[in-house]
This record gives sequence, structure tokens and C-alpha cells, in this order.
Amino acid sequence: MVNLFNYIDRQSPVHKLTGAAKFALLILWMLAAMTTFCTPYLCALTVLAVLLFRLSKIRFRDVAVMIWLTLVFLALNNILIYLFSPEHGVEIYGSRTLLFAGIGRYTVTAQQLLYHLNVVLKYTATIPIVLLFVATTNPSEFAASLNRLGVSYKISYSVALALRYIPDTVREFHDISQSQQARGIEMSRKENMVKRLTNAAAIILPLILSGMDRIDVVTNAMELRGFGKNKTRTWYMGRKFSTGDILCILLGILLVAVSLSYTLWNGGRYWNPFG
Repeated sequence: MVNLFNYIDRQSPVHKLTGAAKFALLILWMLAAMTTFCTPYLCALTVLAVLLFRLSKIRFRDVAVMIWLTLVFLALNNILIYLFSPEHGVEIYGSRTLLFAGIGRYTVTAQQLLYHLNVVLKYTATIPIVLLFVATTNPSEFAASLNRLGVSYKISYSVALALRYIPDTVREFHDISQSQQARGIEMSRKENMVKRLTNAAAIILPLILSGMDRIDVVTNAMELRGFGKNKTRTWYMGRKFSTGDILCILLGILLVAVSLSYTLWNGGRYWNPFG
């Protein structure tokens, strides 16, 4: 079955970090990548993200679906940027180096290519870290870590339930799909796209009803156990911050500091090799 937004248990240094530390690194990492268009720095973030991904022992096939979906979205994003603003890079960098003459305003310039490269690098620098956080963070442990940081345990527990509910929904979708196909509803490539989408719509209603039934069961179970009665609660998966967690957060702070320092030193977010 497709693995989508699911915790993958491995024995790695990344898995040993607390969920709160990894979440803090995720936010700081994304902030560092989003606040700059410095191409060398984005390249460095991409290389570091890939190294951390390898360190986590998460394999490509474990998150292949999410990677392919990201690549499709990235391709569409770049195509739309070019269609609506084919010389946006020229406006940003203040110069124009024509590489290929196209039709009308649709030309290829070095400035536009550099801008598209930066857009791609922003994705390649952040997506591995997002996947890393999702695939290496146990929802219950993450909720406990958030609570230790001062977040209400009710909110923390809601986050844990949401993270657990996503893979359950995907699994339920797969089971319903198999049941529908066993009843003769074709959803394979043998049918045309329109017919497959129409048949897939038949899964939505059972999926919604199944989801509502699961929510009702969880709600009743929590009420019977007196959830929310006390101001605090204990956590079975709670862990104290280790040296690795502190270093993880410091790494995120350092990355943001480097990004902001370059912006102040350069007088802008864009690295301009054209003069």
C-alpha cells in the first residue's frame, strides 16, 4: 500500500531526536530557505537536507509518492511562472542576457533561468526536511514534546490524532477501492480517465461515512476516559531534551541567522551574478 504521511520506524540518529526539536528545525529551516534567493546558499541547504535524509535511513521508495507529487507540482509551478511572467528574472536582476529568441515576449534569458533555478532549489532544500519530519516523528511523542514546550495538552493531542488519522484515511481509501473493484467497478488504466474519475467518486461517500464513524468512536472513548478534565496530564511517550535536540535547534537558528545576515550584507535577498 502507498505510504503517505506516515511514521516509519527506523534506528537512526534522526529518529532519536524529540518531535519538538525536529519541528523547531523544520520551521527554522523553511524560514531560512524562504527568506533568501541566494543560489549558493540554497544549494548548500539542498545538499545538507539530502545528507540528513540519508542519515535518517529513510529510503526513496518509502516516500516515493510524495516526491513524485512534489515534482509534478514543481514542474507546473515553473511552467505557470514562465507563461504569466517570462521575463520576471529580468525585472529582478536589472539586466537582460538573451539566450534564445522565442515568439513574442516568450524568450529565454539567463536571468529568467536563474530565477527558475532558485524556485527549484527552494523546493529541493525544504521538501526533504518536511518528509523527514513526517516520516521520523512518532505522533504521540511529538504531542508530548509540544506539551513540554508549553502548548496545551489538548492542542498537542489534537495534533497527534491528526497525524495518526491521515495514514488511516489513506488505508481506508485503499480498502474501499479494493472492495469497489471486487464488485466490478473498474478503476485501473483499462478505463479512460473520465470513467476512472467517475468511478473513484463512488469511494468518497463510504470514505466520509467511515471517517465520521471513526471520529465518533474516538470521541466517545476520550469522553469515557475523562479527557480534558484535568489541567495537566502525563505522557507515555514523553522524552526529555537531549544534547542532540539542543544542537538540532541551534542548527536551525544558525541557518536563519546566515540567511538574514546575507540579506543585510547584500542589501537584498537576491544573489546577482550579472553585475
